[in-house]
Amino acid sequence: MKAAYTVKSFNFLFFALLAMFIPFLPLYFSDQGLSETQIGTILGIGGFITLIAQPLWGMISDRLRTVRKVLLLLVICCTVTGYSLFSSNNYALILLFVMLTYFFLMPIDPLTESLNFRVAESEGISYGSLRTYGALGYAVMSLAAGFLMTEFGSRSLGFTFAIIGVISLIVTFFMPDAPVSGKPVTIQSLKNFLSNRETLLFLILVFISSIPARMNDTYLGLYIKDLGGKPDLLGLAWFLAAGSEILVFSLSFWWLRKDKELAIITFAGAFYFVRFFISAWIKDPNWLAYLQLLQLLTFPLFYTAAIQYLYNIVPVEWRATGQTVLALLFFGVSGILASFVGGALYQAFGGHTMYLSISIMSLIGTLFGLLLYRRYGRKKTGEVS
Repeated sequence: MKAAYTVKSFNFLFFALLAMFIPFLPLYFSDQGLSETQIGTILGIGGFITLIAQPLWGMISDRLRTVRKVLLLLVICCTVTGYSLFSSNNYALILLFVMLTYFFLMPIDPLTESLNFRVAESEGISYGSLRTYGALGYAVMSLAAGFLMTEFGSRSLGFTFAIIGVISLIVTFFMPDAPVSGKPVTIQSLKNFLSNRETLLFLILVFISSIPARMNDTYLGLYIKDLGGKPDLLGLAWFLAAGSEILVFSLSFWWLRKDKELAIITFAGAFYFVRFFISAWIKDPNWLAYLQLLQLLTFPLFYTAAIQYLYNIVPVEWRATGQTVLALLFFGVSGILASFVGGALYQAFGGHTMYLSISIMSLIGTLFGLLLYRRYGRKKTGEVS
């Protein structure tokens, strides 16, 4: 069980780093005088870097058959670039460090999720019992980062990022490595995985559903600002969102059932639609922050079920890469479109129209998920019974 404790600690610390980088970066750029389109362009370029970095580090991990050693290198590098990002005055240097932080920080996410799932299997515990601490770290740091940015400015995030990064590095030294498959990694096994019709349709579902989620993550802070809110209110919004995930992840052993993943994903998609449709009509930034409690029924349900579904169909020797493919679609490719299209949409028509648009996209994803459940989920349930 010592392995589980160190992995829980790393989840808390890594997601605390993400909480400083993802939700507050658009707000940071806005304070530097950038327009929504410019912000979207920069974040879109960051998405392209993520698109390259995540599969690169995932395949390195699979080839070397280690997760921990790769994480050590990535944590060292992202700690340096993250501190430099929030400590630089020169605009060109800020852009450089943003891109480097994307390259080193974002690949940690799929590797951490792979570590979570494998350690959970080897220790005989639920994936959610580990991932809960990630949600807790994101929630606590969101609240803290909002306060720090409001009271002391964005430079305070640099020192905080460095401190959390150093502690993360220490914890990583004591973490176990992920149990690896005895099967050799082959290109043919990956081709077999990606050529499966059910797999391709599932990945399309993830892609469709993740675009509106990423638009919300990227532009929620600007929407709150336009409605009159301050950075500490954005911190509260993400505290409520990530905090609501804790209960869902901790009870995943109870609600997450094999062969029910597509039904759960469809259920979460329906609440994504409800959440974004209501967001479009809210005029009070405080109520918009409180609405993030609906994260309870969206992201943790969707992503946890998607990971389990993926691990049921991917060859064991390609699990880290398979997790990377999922992360690329949910955070990478969709993030690129969300940044470019969302920024242009927001600047041209405002937050109201953008949220109406992503609610429609969520509805399309929900209907597609329902079709897949009727085709594959019901069949598997019938086979089991």
